[in-house]
Amino acid sequence: MLDPTDLYEIDESVAARLGAHEGGTGPVLLHALEGFVDAGRTAELVSDHLVDAFETERLVTFDADELHDYRGRRPLMDYDEDRWTSYAAPRLVVDVARDAEGTAFLVLHGSEPDLRWERVATGLQQVVDRFGVSLVVGVQGIPMATPHTRPVGASVSATRPELAGVQPRIFGKVRVPASFGAMFERRLGESGHDAVGLTMHVPHYLAQGHFAPAALEAVRRVEHVTGLSLRAHDLEEAAHEAAEEIAERASGSDEVREVVADLERRYDAFVAANGGTNLLAEPVAIPSADEIGAAFEEFLAAQDTPDDGQRPGEG
Repeated sequence: MLDPTDLYEIDESVAARLGAHEGGTGPVLLHALEGFVDAGRTAELVSDHLVDAFETERLVTFDADELHDYRGRRPLMDYDEDRWTSYAAPRLVVDVARDAEGTAFLVLHGSEPDLRWERVATGLQQVVDRFGVSLVVGVQGIPMATPHTRPVGASVSATRPELAGVQPRIFGKVRVPASFGAMFERRLGESGHDAVGLTMHVPHYLAQGHFAPAALEAVRRVEHVTGLSLRAHDLEEAAHEAAEEIAERASGSDEVREVVADLERRYDAFVAANGGTNLLAEPVAIPSADEIGAAFEEFLAAQDTPDDGQRPGEG
């Protein structure tokens, strides 16, 4: 492997203010990357909240030009009448932030790397070791056969069983396409670091838009796992507005109401059988993705597009 330090730069003045820590006594590192696995734009919403809600300093900057596949995932540009006015260059960075109580933490955010995963993961482990990171917590969203009318659930993975806690086993043993966040968690576990992954369950039929309720629940869970005060309440209004918009649009179709009601029955049956746990599990018969989403997607496609171009549920 080529030297991972060639892929990133550390701002030494910011590093000096953060200070040196040893033996995992340093800050928490949160990662929420925009990429292949991000139903409901959950990671995007969470990372935007973290960097907007608190003052940040740029600690680490990765060479995104070495990590991005421009043909596979094209950046966006804005054109205004006769000229190009902006270019959203890919980035992968680590910022230092301080929560509502002044506790320092790190945020890895930006575009999931398309290339050189092992070098990036090794480079991040070097950052974890240098600053004595005590815990790494990742957030992403996946589409699930859950109704939007019930609490947002999550699957929790961890490098040690006691970090994950007791939870229903939803998937059993499955093989899925990897995400960088999941691979990074795996590498951290192999090197003896503590890491937790929060995978939020986003209703399948809302997975393509911004689903603010999943971001709100994710931030609440990060607060619980880390003890940080991350102003989750700032996301409550967006989550409430998203829920109201979804409910309003769903009410206009008998077919959609039937699909949602069926998901509710399945969800409630599982909760009743598992002592009130807000998750779906294998014993419940889950309809296929097409069965779940077809009626709702057809309904949404027939509606007028909101003025801002967002899909229902976007915050």
